Amino acid sequence: MRLIFAGTPATALPSLRALLDSRHEVVAVLTRADAPAGRGRKLTPSPVKALALEAGVPVLTPTTLRDPEVQAQLRALDADAAAVVAYGKLIPAEALAIPTLGWVNLHFSLLPALRGAAPAQRAVLSGATATGMTVFRLDEGLDTGEVITTRERTIGPYETAGELLEAMAEDGASLLLQALDAMADGTATFSVQDHQAATHAAKLSSAEARIEWDHPAEQVSAHIRGMSPHPGAWTEWEGTRMKVLGLEPVPETTGDDHLAPGRLRATKRHLLVGTATDPLAIAQVAPAGKRPMRGADWARGASLAADAGFDSDDQKEKR
Repeated sequence: MRLIFAGTPATALPSLRALLDSRHEVVAVLTRADAPAGRGRKLTPSPVKALALEAGVPVLTPTTLRDPEVQAQLRALDADAAAVVAYGKLIPAEALAIPTLGWVNLHFSLLPALRGAAPAQRAVLSGATATGMTVFRLDEGLDTGEVITTRERTIGPYETAGELLEAMAEDGASLLLQALDAMADGTATFSVQDHQAATHAAKLSSAEARIEWDHPAEQVSAHIRGMSPHPGAWTEWEGTRMKVLGLEPVPETTGDDHLAPGRLRATKRHLLVGTATDPLAIAQVAPAGKRPMRGADWARGASLAADAGFDSDDQKEKR
């Protein structure tokens, strides 16, 4: 088939690579316009645009797909179908009707669960041990179209949302290609979603990323991992924000004393923090203005006092 590919971030790259290497022809790529990035705020192409240019594929960066001139450009491509992975823009009905077989989207949940912008993150935040991917045909609703195929995926006990999304992006590329192959061969089936069972996966915010150490360990763990790497779960240390980006297994010997919520204990190799139930071992932190580092390394540099802790009464008084 002649395909349009629509995508923007690195999450979309495995799917674009799979289509470029397939029997199908990617006739054009849709992505966002170059945007400022880095300390110098230099205009930088999206990851998808960079790969498309490297592969010699024409790139379109329209502000909106509602523009009649943009729609005329899409019609001129004479595409059989369009594949979408994290494009980031609304596709109106007029554009949806342009490819002969429509637009198909790779979504990182088992629809109708977790429709919306942050399905992988919300799955981890909820404490789920499994999620999955869905390839479906786009309609005018939010992730409401007919399902072509799905694939389940377990969530590891220490896996962050970023790690989960990266793994599903790789695995999902073959699922997307499988669906497009079936469409080309005329063997694809389309199943209506159970809209009554739908749940929503809203975009994450920094405000909701704050860690509540007085919650049970399982809930705190899910919160930290679900918010990593962006926006990053955060707490406060000496009046400034510190991100907690990952956890690791708690060593068998943690000491006899129970750790109160937010209270810290450092060993040679681990940094432990108390919750309402069991302690957690912090694998990675990002102090304000610094790069991420191992929790134990930060603790050594901070020379923690015996009663050190996040959000302690002393620190609140300083604020």
